[in-house]
Amino acid sequence: MQYTGSQYIGEFVDGRMEGEAEYILPTETRYVGYMKDGMFHGEGTLYFPNGSRYDALWEKGLAVQGTYTFSDGLQYDAKNWHYCDGYDRRFYTEICHGLKPTGISQLSNMDPPRKIPPGYYDCGDGFYNPKTRVVRDYTNHFLRNADDDEHEWIIRTCRKGWDEFVGHRPTL
Repeated sequence: MQYTGSQYIGEFVDGRMEGEAEYILPTETRYVGYMKDGMFHGEGTLYFPNGSRYDALWEKGLAVQGTYTFSDGLQYDAKNWHYCDGYDRRFYTEICHGLKPTGISQLSNMDPPRKIPPGYYDCGDGFYNPKTRVVRDYTNHFLRNADDDEHEWIIRTCRKGWDEFVGHRPTL
């Protein structure tokens, strides 16, 4: 696909992408599944460069049902998502393998945690710049632009690359 920078490996019907296929986007995200009339259609999986994946049932290019699995094997559940929320702050490795002894903190699902550049947030699949609203993977490749909901979630939930004084400040 010389115009889009994408690569298509698969079958054609009447000059259109149709049948079993692999479609590789310029971001290195790969779709493996079925195509119909040039669109994702039927069962197919998006494989992301960070190791996560989205298995879905597609209709005319739109996912109508699907499951997102993070690179560590954790599956996202939109209805019963309790991972690292206000009630249960354990990380997935802590859920699977238990908590560390008292006094040894685990700051992220990765131990030791990644060093976050000043001004950025670690949102799990890369670093987020709140000024540009861009998420880049840990090797500095573009992943996505954050919408308002993701921006608010990252600011509220994720680790940041700077320290802030949040305790009591005596009057000077």
